[in-house]
Amino acid sequence: MFFQNSNKISCLESDPARMAREMQSLLKWLTDNPNINARMDYENLAFFLRSCKYDLERTKKKIKCFYQMRADRPEWFSQRNPFLPEVQQLLELGVFLPIDGVDDEQRKVVVVRTAAHDPKLHTQNNVFKVSKMVLDLLLQMEIENCCRGIVAIFDMNGVQLGHALQLNPILIKRSVESWQAYPCQPKKLEFVNSPTHVNLVLNTFRVFMTSKMRSRVLVQKHGCSIKCDNLPKELGGNGPDYKELTIKWKRLVEENSQFYQEDEKYKSILKN
Repeated sequence: MFFQNSNKISCLESDPARMAREMQSLLKWLTDNPNINARMDYENLAFFLRSCKYDLERTKKKIKCFYQMRADRPEWFSQRNPFLPEVQQLLELGVFLPIDGVDDEQRKVVVVRTAAHDPKLHTQNNVFKVSKMVLDLLLQMEIENCCRGIVAIFDMNGVQLGHALQLNPILIKRSVESWQAYPCQPKKLEFVNSPTHVNLVLNTFRVFMTSKMRSRVLVQKHGCSIKCDNLPKELGGNGPDYKELTIKWKRLVEENSQFYQEDEKYKSILKN
């Protein structure tokens, strides 16, 4: 595998004694509730604790929600073979691209290219599946950066009616719930190159968002407000362009096919 499962998590250990106590409680809780079927390595559980500000009950709820989501959404979290034709096609298009480095607030930045795919050829569920494959790998490779939160830039350049029609209310609800279930906190959701009718779709998204998440949505017709040295050229930055980032992340996903095979095991199990 390309990455080693030994990432440093110094940012999660500001209070080692408290971390140790809460980790013991989490491990006992997961042992007593095997149906949750979560990854029980230190880094994964510490990430959840950090994202929930060390609130143990809130962490348990988040973990349970995350692994239940993985069980409920097999269209996103099963058959995650990077070499399946439908996955390869979307990797080649670069629908979800993490940017090198972090922004000026030390948060990880990702670009969601909402119109990179052809809605006549690619289902929205497959787009979400590939996006989450890249996101899950990113969380393993850059836990230090991701634990400070994620900034998502939704580039709507080229969006057409067909893209909007793919996003029915059920899919929108599931998409919003998935962002809220992940341990990485969405700190900002910025929509750029937005058409004038974008709010017709965004209003449906807002219905399913928490008030905190709604407050983090920003719509820009032109330009991007995120301060990051490595913004892609398409967003007015000096970093690698979409083509370079696409090649990079396609290679990384392919090199870590074993990770996806192992990771697919972790999802809630129905009680007998």
